[in-house]
Amino acid sequence: MTAPAPRSPSFADGREDRERLPPVRLAYDGHTWKEIAHLLLNLPVSVLGFVYVFVTLWVCGLLTLTVVGIPLLAASLLGTRQLGKMERARARALLGVRVDEPSPIPRARRGAGTQRLWMALKDPVGWRTLLYYLIRLPWGVLTFAVVLPSLFVLWPVLPFIARGLANADRAMVRGLLSPSDELERRIAELESDRGVVVDTAAADLRRIERDLHDGAQARLVNLAMGLGLAKEKLLEDPDSAAAMVEEAHGEVKLALQELRDLARGIHPAVLTDRGLDAALSSVASRCTVPVQVTADLRSRPAPAIEGIAYFTVSELLQNISKHSGARSASVDVWRADDRLLIQVQDDGRGGASLDRGTGMRGLADRLGAVDGLFVVDSPAGGPTTVTAELPWRDRS
Repeated sequence: MTAPAPRSPSFADGREDRERLPPVRLAYDGHTWKEIAHLLLNLPVSVLGFVYVFVTLWVCGLLTLTVVGIPLLAASLLGTRQLGKMERARARALLGVRVDEPSPIPRARRGAGTQRLWMALKDPVGWRTLLYYLIRLPWGVLTFAVVLPSLFVLWPVLPFIARGLANADRAMVRGLLSPSDELERRIAELESDRGVVVDTAAADLRRIERDLHDGAQARLVNLAMGLGLAKEKLLEDPDSAAAMVEEAHGEVKLALQELRDLARGIHPAVLTDRGLDAALSSVASRCTVPVQVTADLRSRPAPAIEGIAYFTVSELLQNISKHSGARSASVDVWRADDRLLIQVQDDGRGGASLDRGTGMRGLADRLGAVDGLFVVDSPAGGPTTVTAELPWRDRS
């Protein structure tokens, strides 16, 4: 019989710890002495925390109108998180209160300083910890003033007094220093993902504009100029005019091909008409490496998920063509419960990672924006396996 897996701490753990505390008695035991020590330490800890919070609010308030004030407030809130971490450790050691550590602030994209600043300023954990230390100073004075004299005057009943005051401390720790609830975490993640989606859309629009300007638009301008010259020479030199028209005809074909390629890059018609299997086979046929495509899909996902899957595979195959030195590759797509899974493999030189500038980080961010996953396994010497997961959403 296998042993049960260890259970991670949760909010309920703190309540269970309190229920496991021995009943309060006139005799002094280890729990009582720990509670007394915690209550006596409340005053110096509360003073230090209050000074930090007061100075933070005062200085940042004075500097709010300058460029320094807002970043300083964000940095101070990050520091407040560390104070909360130390206070949770103290409560864990002396009061037996165990609560999860709050999840870290969602990581912003590299170079997105404004986004990191904004997420730090809206961090609910930092603000709740700040509130905790604001209200702790009078409480620290009260507990110190009650417990210290009781050590000499109310010795027989001090265990009961300590238990009551310590329970109030436990409630404050659970109420203000516990992790953000799931809704707060989800909001922070969605705000971060929204920035990724907006930036990705802006980058796509810039790419389309650049392709139009440097490609089809430039060819059409040359075509118009060539046809204008041909028109002028039509009567004087029909042979030269015919040659110019022939050249313009070739330019029209190239412009049409570039427009088709651009349209395919925006959203290929084969994906809309025939689905992911046919679209991936089409993009695989343009890869410089032989690619075997296997798609096990009994139905089609939502168009947005289908599009992200297509462009993910398309960019991975471009990377294989340009960087891998592979002789063969494979693409497998299948559905597992409520997830769409994609696996792209090649037998190239390996060494791919999210930080090597091959577009992997952008793909990971794009999938993360829709609750997807992106994993790269590419040891030096190969082979390379890239696994992507997307949430399955049925077509409406």
